[in-house]
Amino acid sequence: MEPTTDPSLSPIKRALLAVEQLRAKLAASEAARHAPIAIIGMSCRFPGADTPEAFWELLREGRDQVTEIPAERWDVTPFYDPDPDAPGKMYVRRGAFVAGVDRFDPTFFGISPREATGMDPQQRFLLEVGWEALEGAGIAPEGLRGTATGVFVGVGFDDYASLYPHEEAVDAYGFLGSQPSIAAGRVAYVLGLQGPVLEVDTACSSSLVAIHLACQSLRLGESTLALAGGANLRSTLETFIRGSRTHAFAPDGHSKTFDARADGYGRGEGCGIVVLKRLSDALADGDPIWGVIRGTAINHDGPSNGLTVPNQQAQVQVIAQALRDAGVSPGAISYLEAHGTGTALGDPIEVGALDQVFGPRTEPLWVGSVKSNIGHLEAAAGVSSLMKVVLALQYGAVPPQVHFVTPNPYIDWEQTVIRVPTALQPWEGSARMAGVSSFGFSGTNAHLVVGAAPEVAGVVNGVERPLHLLTIAAKDERALADYAARY
Repeated sequence: MEPTTDPSLSPIKRALLAVEQLRAKLAASEAARHAPIAIIGMSCRFPGADTPEAFWELLREGRDQVTEIPAERWDVTPFYDPDPDAPGKMYVRRGAFVAGVDRFDPTFFGISPREATGMDPQQRFLLEVGWEALEGAGIAPEGLRGTATGVFVGVGFDDYASLYPHEEAVDAYGFLGSQPSIAAGRVAYVLGLQGPVLEVDTACSSSLVAIHLACQSLRLGESTLALAGGANLRSTLETFIRGSRTHAFAPDGHSKTFDARADGYGRGEGCGIVVLKRLSDALADGDPIWGVIRGTAINHDGPSNGLTVPNQQAQVQVIAQALRDAGVSPGAISYLEAHGTGTALGDPIEVGALDQVFGPRTEPLWVGSVKSNIGHLEAAAGVSSLMKVVLALQYGAVPPQVHFVTPNPYIDWEQTVIRVPTALQPWEGSARMAGVSSFGFSGTNAHLVVGAAPEVAGVVNGVERPLHLLTIAAKDERALADYAARY
């Protein structure tokens, strides 16, 4: 809005009008800083679920995807020792794993088979899942070339390069395929995107931090659309062996969040991507809306009792900051997806933080953690938590918490505001809102406030069709047959 130059107005009136125009500009700028972000598409490769619909069925039924480490992945026996201090050994032999990590159609993405061999499977999964997320949003990926579409992904451990003999590792394909910085860039390169592209590594909070940064980019106008999420796939047993020295893993491979048996986290792997757009733009464009991110925040633990020990006050602050960003009170949140790793130390600290932010209240705060279903996905943990919440909002139900049998005695269950669902809980109402937490052992914390999709009146033409046309497309006959079989 340009200042008025109307000569018919007196100097005082022009000055007053200029002040009003300045106030309007400031209000518009402030509104843009806190603009809600629509989730218009999402896709995943999680243990036991390679679509959001399959993921919801897994959650709704309360299934646990932890298994013995697949023999086709590794022969664990030579490396296993129940003694957590045994050098060169791992004391766990169970986890939650994704099938088909060795399957990839490189030519679909214009990549040669030779180049694909050198690509970390995390890069392959980001390409596949990102493409599917765009299709789910009703966006033709090829149509995004040259647009200000951003890519923000969390990726942590990179062990694929260690599989290469030294003489092969100097190959250009092997070098680029194992570089963590290439993961987001390869997605942008294949799709021809020219918005902000970056990769985040804050350990366990990586993917939720990436989603926070994507929301900020959209609010600032750097991006018109964003792909955000994370990937975490293991190519070797190296991180199992090294991680065993920290005693952080649950010996049985299960994350028993909030339970008295909590003794560490169970490892999982997977990949998830959400497609984000400013809510105002999504509504104007008629996009499908899965849910709405109302507020986001990140911070760091700073000083605590140890490098990897959570700071309760930092968790309080990051949640309160996200609530302020969303412009909602703590009482508006009826469900919270906790970081909830299932550790004897971490769970009580997190519940203490939730009590500080959300208590006292007349209605309980339902709290759960997807890690009890599919393990701790580490760099991809945050996006799996967000997708669980979005699906719960879509289907109007809160899934049961797996492995919650005997409440953790270090949590004051008489005084806490939280309640843990042990069965599928109905979650109704148009104003449903949830929080999503992800805390990295790096000390970086992230929290999102997520609301239900707005109710948009559809076009009603009064015609009831007995049959509907389903159109599918693929790049060759075999892929078309596979695609049809999935339906």
